Amino acid sequence: MSIWDYANPVRFMRSSAAVLPYLAAGAALTLGTGLVWGFLAPDDYRQGATVKILFLHVPAAMMAINIWIMMLVASLVWIIRRHHVSALAARAAAPLGAVMTLIALATGAIWGQPMWGTWWAWDPRLTSFLILFLFYLGYMALWSAIEDPDSAADLTGVLCLVGSVFALLSRYAVLFWNQGLHQGATISIAPGRRITPAYSYPLYLCMAGFFLLFLTLLLVRTRTEIRRRRTAALLAREARG
Repeated sequence: MSIWDYANPVRFMRSSAAVLPYLAAGAALTLGTGLVWGFLAPDDYRQGATVKILFLHVPAAMMAINIWIMMLVASLVWIIRRHHVSALAARAAAPLGAVMTLIALATGAIWGQPMWGTWWAWDPRLTSFLILFLFYLGYMALWSAIEDPDSAADLTGVLCLVGSVFALLSRYAVLFWNQGLHQGATISIAPGRRITPAYSYPLYLCMAGFFLLFLTLLLVRTRTEIRRRRTAALLAREARG
């Protein structure tokens, strides 16, 4: 079976209904375990208990960027292959990405205040994250402003392509600019110091939990978008008849 077969709304609805309970259970298990484990982790010798906010901040920031990339891929699939499920999935993901970006900004401010002495600084990564959040809002507003769903999918796909620049900047800003208050990557494959296992193991669980939570909510929202489009099509047919 090809992955393109799932572009069929009927098959997508059937398959997503089968996997949703397992995704939800996996999200609850991994996220719950990771957060409790992280809360019980020892305080950092420099940052104290403040460091434990990383169990929310890092996964949310990771998902904020990756959700936009997922939206870009789904939008390109729509533009190239005209598969409606991919366009609806991109639309369904946008509010989730906006919430993740907002969580990352809020927790970053809470974490940064005792460390930097300020709630906000025009740091390259912080600024690019703020712009990414505005792109999320603009993306959702554009979908709502255009009545024809196909035209909306086309235009939001172009907006998604432009916003991907800031998604990548949010990920690699620390590498592009040496100045700035934001620390380097918390998790990296590059050689050097590593985060202690007391924090890394629960952090990995939280990251997996956030990912599974996103997949669960994405499927729920995409299914809702498909039902909404079916309802609109039936109402339009009745109006014509």
